[in-house]
Amino acid sequence: MVKQIYNSKNLESATFAGGCFWCLEAPFESLDGVAEVVSGYTGGEKENPTYEEVSSGKTGHLEAVQIRFDPEIISYAELLDVYWRQFDPTDKGGSFYDRGSQYTSAIFYHNEKQKVLAEKSKERLDKSGIFNKSITTKIEAYSKFYPAEDYHQNYYKDNPDRYYNYRKGSGRDSFILGVWGEKDISRFPKPSDDELKEKLNDLQYQVTQQNATERAFANEYWDFKGEGIYVDIVSGEPLFSSKDKYDSNCGWPSFTKPIDPSHLEKKIDRSHAMERIEVRSKLGDSHLGHVFADGPEETNLRYCINSASLKFIPKEKMEEGYGEYLWLFK
Repeated sequence: MVKQIYNSKNLESATFAGGCFWCLEAPFESLDGVAEVVSGYTGGEKENPTYEEVSSGKTGHLEAVQIRFDPEIISYAELLDVYWRQFDPTDKGGSFYDRGSQYTSAIFYHNEKQKVLAEKSKERLDKSGIFNKSITTKIEAYSKFYPAEDYHQNYYKDNPDRYYNYRKGSGRDSFILGVWGEKDISRFPKPSDDELKEKLNDLQYQVTQQNATERAFANEYWDFKGEGIYVDIVSGEPLFSSKDKYDSNCGWPSFTKPIDPSHLEKKIDRSHAMERIEVRSKLGDSHLGHVFADGPEETNLRYCINSASLKFIPKEKMEEGYGEYLWLFK
């Protein structure tokens, strides 16, 4: 994985509960722009509760994680998209075989903007038909967060066998697979260099493999308005949705966020006497473009992407290989 990058002076917090906190740490720690993920307790009245006290269900606290992230590299909206894929948000009595209020789900917003984004995200997902029951996840104001005991931190790293057995045995993994589909990276292999030279035209090869930049206002998708998704032209992995595309007047396709931030890698780019954040595809390792902190208010990010790095899949053809993303258009 590319080393995570962030500016420590810019960091903001996000606090999420979704059942066992061990299972919420790993998905966020792997994202570029995330500085820290801490397991802990929040939502209750008792100060400095212990794991045993919270597990009793008598303190009012929920198991949760607190994420410190750089909003100029990854947005709160992207964190929400990752959050919803980690648990069953329709379960109001606990989380899989962990029962009780301490294992229920909640988003604890730190400011009014986070509240609005959380409410919009929940409403959109509720209307999408992804789940066969209504979402019961609460959205509440953040108060205090108490870090859990040291042995709970980075549990997935320190106790991998027990962690993965727990995920499987609890039913979490089978639920995620049933709702969101298998994240099979073998579906999106990167061809050999010889194959790429046959598959891509000169511009596509130069952009994706040699970090070139195509001309502004003279590329395939800068003002394209079709409904569907954009995938990496090299590997085919899904990257962006037309729902998140907007006209930034920069001359290249611009998006407020990716479909799934785990499909992207971000690196510091100091070429051309500038310091920018380069965006690459995770599996194809294609140069896509850059992300800038001058986007619309919802995310404040502008993913400025080369058309030559992308292939457009129309909504009516997504059933052929990308059917799991059709919910984005409901």
